[in-house]
Amino acid sequence: MGVFIIVGSSNAVNLTDGLDGLAAGTIIFCAIAYAVFAYFAGHMKFAVYLQIIPVAGAGEITIFLAALIGACLGFLWFNSYPAEIFMGDTSSLFLGGVIGTIALCVKQELLLPIVGGVFVMETLSVIAQMASYKLRGGKRIFRMAPIHHHFELGGVAEPKVTVRFWITSIVLMLAAIASLKIR
Repeated sequence: MGVFIIVGSSNAVNLTDGLDGLAAGTIIFCAIAYAVFAYFAGHMKFAVYLQIIPVAGAGEITIFLAALIGACLGFLWFNSYPAEIFMGDTSSLFLGGVIGTIALCVKQELLLPIVGGVFVMETLSVIAQMASYKLRGGKRIFRMAPIHHHFELGGVAEPKVTVRFWITSIVLMLAAIASLKIR
């Protein structure tokens, strides 16, 4: 199951990396959520209070994620619209793998589809597009997959699509963090 989570998250982030700043911005919000999870899991009092599995050494994961957030923010400075540099497959696959691995390390893999909801939506749009194309004899659901290209071809400006996906990611991040106490 762990391999599926890591490979799935890697490919989901790679599929999302199609607009300037989209993958990096969304990864920042995922990393913030998992930094919070790691911090709480690494402190026994918080873990007991929130009824989550305590993880020895998870505090160090928080520091790693803070560095990752800083790196993504620095990269985003040059990758935001209009991009001067691009992420590429190596970086997007790495960042997705990191998020999947950390979800497993802090025992919060069930929250990954919520925290990474934008990545899930992008991946499902590709799967639905391919299934529709094959099963319905060439008919498509979207103008183009992943779904961020569908919106772009629909006339929504690239920066607007990116910011709206970031807002969605922020809402999902907050929902996942709020779910820690709801359980």
